[in-house]
Amino acid sequence: MDLVSGYKGVVGLVFGNENSASNEDSYVERLLDRISNGVLAEDRRTAITELQSVVAENQAAQLAFGAMGFPVLMGILKEERNDVEMVRGALETLVSALTPIGHVKGLKSEVQPALMNTDLLSREAESISLLLSLLSEEDFYIRYYTLQILTALLHNSTNRLQEAILTIPRGITRLMDMLMDREVIRNEALLLLTYLTREAEEIQKIVVFEGAFEKIFSIIKEEGGSDGGVVVQDCLELLNNLLRNNASNQILLRETMGFEPLISMLKLRGSSYRFTQQKTINLLSALETIDLLMRGGLETDAGKDANRLTNTTVLIQKKVLDHLLMLGVESQWAPVAVRCAALRCIGDLIAGNSRNRDALSSKVLGEQPQVEPALNSILRIIIRSSSMQEFIAADYVFKSFCEQKNIDGQTMLASTLIPQPHSINNAPLEDDVNMSFGSMLLRGLTLSENDGDLEPCCRAASVLTHILKDNIQCKERVLQIELEAPSPTLGAPEPLMHHMVKYLAILSSIRNKDSSYAASKNLYVEPIIQKLLISWLAQCPNAVKCFLDSRFHLTYLLELVSNPSSTVFASGLAAVLLGICVLYNKSTDSGKDAFGIVDAISQKVGLTSYFLKLEEMQKSHLFSSTEQARTRKPLTRSSAASLADIEEDVDENDSSDQKNESHPILVSVFDSQFVDFIKQLEADIRESMVEVYSQPKSQVAVVPAELEQRGGENDRDYSKRLKSFVEKQCFEIQNLLARNATLAEDLAKTGGSGYSRPDHQPGGGADRIHVEKLRIDLQEANQRLEILKTEKAKVESEASTYQNLAGKMESDLKSLSDAYNSLEQANFQLEKEMKILKNGGNTPSLDIEAIKAEAREESEAELNDLLVCLGQEQSKVEKLSSRLKELGEDVDQLLEGIGDDGGLPEDDEEDED
Repeated sequence: MDLVSGYKGVVGLVFGNENSASNEDSYVERLLDRISNGVLAEDRRTAITELQSVVAENQAAQLAFGAMGFPVLMGILKEERNDVEMVRGALETLVSALTPIGHVKGLKSEVQPALMNTDLLSREAESISLLLSLLSEEDFYIRYYTLQILTALLHNSTNRLQEAILTIPRGITRLMDMLMDREVIRNEALLLLTYLTREAEEIQKIVVFEGAFEKIFSIIKEEGGSDGGVVVQDCLELLNNLLRNNASNQILLRETMGFEPLISMLKLRGSSYRFTQQKTINLLSALETIDLLMRGGLETDAGKDANRLTNTTVLIQKKVLDHLLMLGVESQWAPVAVRCAALRCIGDLIAGNSRNRDALSSKVLGEQPQVEPALNSILRIIIRSSSMQEFIAADYVFKSFCEQKNIDGQTMLASTLIPQPHSINNAPLEDDVNMSFGSMLLRGLTLSENDGDLEPCCRAASVLTHILKDNIQCKERVLQIELEAPSPTLGAPEPLMHHMVKYLAILSSIRNKDSSYAASKNLYVEPIIQKLLISWLAQCPNAVKCFLDSRFHLTYLLELVSNPSSTVFASGLAAVLLGICVLYNKSTDSGKDAFGIVDAISQKVGLTSYFLKLEEMQKSHLFSSTEQARTRKPLTRSSAASLADIEEDVDENDSSDQKNESHPILVSVFDSQFVDFIKQLEADIRESMVEVYSQPKSQVAVVPAELEQRGGENDRDYSKRLKSFVEKQCFEIQNLLARNATLAEDLAKTGGSGYSRPDHQPGGGADRIHVEKLRIDLQEANQRLEILKTEKAKVESEASTYQNLAGKMESDLKSLSDAYNSLEQANFQLEKEMKILKNGGNTPSLDIEAIKAEAREESEAELNDLLVCLGQEQSKVEKLSSRLKELGEDVDQLLEGIGDDGGLPEDDEEDED
């Protein structure tokens, strides 16, 4: 092996000079020499036993073995297969060399011999092939130790081992055969396959092809289903690895084994319903499998939606909803983790599927006479559960039920919202079994009036948010709900919306008095109620009118935005509410119309500070993070125990910003849909505010009384009074223009720089108007400059075209000149021949003058054509030159170089007699 020499250097580096490591090195070296060169078989076996013992207990011996021991032991495995004792000892020694020594706790920076040995052994593909071949041996311990070695290699060199196994013929097949072996070997092979199939699609395909589904469910049944031990957990983890984001494997399972073996694991057996920790983990793994089937394949798969729809349809047909309701709703003795996982599965099952939603809405739970709809039971969990995680999971069910514009479902739930007498609202909590869904929800919204605890109210508000989302009819219907006061002497009934705003005011007063409370429950209670109001007011002018009917509401929002003690989310969502009151405001009442709201924001908060609150919220972790709120990590051996032990309450003492923004309830409130909705709203709010100030208020057609001449008033006094009135109106107009200019500057600076607050602003309105005029003039000048640049580019393009054309004409002229020269030469040759013929006297004389005249005529004709072409091109060049001079271009520089390469030859012809 090439790495051995370098490995010896590492030994010296870690353990110092040769003297400090000589004992371990020399002892390991002597044992290896006895193993490789020994004559007596018993002495060799004793040496390998001693080697295994020292390697298992000493890190220095592990490192020394890695430097020189692998070739010796691999030689035994390759050449001495018949000696079972030696092969066993070699394999056991390899296991010890690859296993970290637990009781030795060194620094993380120290070299770990077990890891280095793993890396060294996994580099040789021949070694992996040799180990896989040992799985076919009959000896139990040989197969067992071989699986342990492969598992150790897989832990530290996953990718390398996966690639090596794929290149070895029947490598996966041999591992799959181990699942039918004795129990201990089967469990080791199962654990190995779970590691091997993580994120290895090719290996997953081969494992499924080798009948993995049948073998997995056979082992689960043999082990006792969900009541089984850790082997069931390993089987389900392997099953989940094969199904995760793999549509083809999901289809194969659905069409061969079916989902019945999986669903049967969710059935609770026996009368005691005892839940051990292992049973909890097994149920969580089975519920994860259900969740994977409902998610389908990868997002990029063409048939992902069809596969997901088919999976959910088959699951509903197999009565999986009944088992999920039993685990998540009816079995309140079940662990919180199981109930939460079952509720999330119910939400995934009904999301985007109208049939499954109808199936859930028609389900009733309990036994006669105490039966109630399943949705009522889930609502009770939301309001009364002491577990934060259970509230989030149950709330997700209602979100899935109402999302994607399930108008019929939302209307059905909203139709039950009927106010009850105050005496019924004060009844014990146990009496809500006989209440309708709407009565229970309204009771949850008003339950806080007695003890001041707003937790039930915010949870009920979250459900009401889902019912009202994107449904104008439900919003209008709930607007009509009025809640009576505890006693007639305390006032008349008031709308439900006003109750919600009153709770927000209570929260603000509590936060100002007790900061520790604000760091705990108020962290998410206030945003949930604000989210309800945002969903309610959006796209509903009547809801905006109802909200503004109380002047206190506008004042409260302005104070909440400007209050420095408010959280980023409280002030940001309050700013969104103010923007909605502008965006969807149809009122014409003074002070309540859109202009009045924007004017109040400008006076009390300032538009720069207002938009700064929105930007601060959008720059928070919850808004800027691209991570999906419901991303679930795979359930493995290392993470299963922590997931199974979900605490009933969370640590609320940590008030750091990062901790607050990562609060599970806040993460569920600010889901991706709500974040996108807020971002779109902010853009619309900016545009709406600019439009409000860019257009004057509607003109009043009534003539003011000051414009009419009073009785007994002469014309002179009437003229003076009119002049004074006009001057007053001009002064007010100047003030309005100055304010509008300031607002325009604020909007422009806020939209451009975000957090940059101007240190200096113009002092007077006239100065601002002048600045605005200069800015408009500058924009117009920039536009004219851009037009001139475009025209210049166009002319330059034309000049380049004509320049190319001139070059082409020059080339044509040169070719004509060459032709003329050839004619002259031919003419000269003919004349020479004629002279020779004359001198000979044997040939009759030719008409030389006629020939010369004919040649001259042809030459003159071609020359005339050439001169005409030159004249045309000269006129084009002159016209183009004048245009370029107008644009300021140097014509001589552009024409430089043209005609230097060649031209017309000088006519040096001489007439000869």
